Amino acid sequence: MSSAVAHALPPSILALFAPRVPIDYKPPLEKRKMPPYTGFAQHVDQFEDPAETPPAQPVETIEQRRARRREAKAAAAKARLEPLIAAYDPSATVEGKSADPYKTIFVARMDHSTTEATLRKEFEQSGPIKSVQIVKDTATGKSRGYSFIEYEHERDMKVAYKQGDAKKIDGRRVLVDVERGRT
Repeated sequence: MSSAVAHALPPSILALFAPRVPIDYKPPLEKRKMPPYTGFAQHVDQFEDPAETPPAQPVETIEQRRARRREAKAAAAKARLEPLIAAYDPSATVEGKSADPYKTIFVARMDHSTTEATLRKEFEQSGPIKSVQIVKDTATGKSRGYSFIEYEHERDMKVAYKQGDAKKIDGRRVLVDVERGRT
């Protein structure tokens, strides 16, 4: 601290800047004597003979294990899918599937008690309906809450798509969309 500043400060503050007591002298630690380095030539006869040593087995790395498992999983999936692909016939009609996806609308968020007659009555205002399919649970036979309505003409489907969204059927607002699974 400069002398000009030291004269201006009160003694209580100057005491904070006073030098501390010097550190006590301690003699340095004495160096310990470590055992000397020795050779290992006297132990060479205990080593394994390289001619008698079996060859080292390669260790599978994490990347190799992941690749092996990935290939095994892909082969199992391919074996599982091959008979299904061979048996698949896209031209065969499935029961409940509409004939033309471009004339079909998807109705979701339906009340589970809604019937095909109710849907037909509500959506027939847009045009003539070819078929109404309410999707049901195969085990219980109860409605799953969505259905497919196939129209005779594509323009009727477009009108139903525009007018049917957010329509209330049996006390619930339904969601109407085009069939996207096969288009």
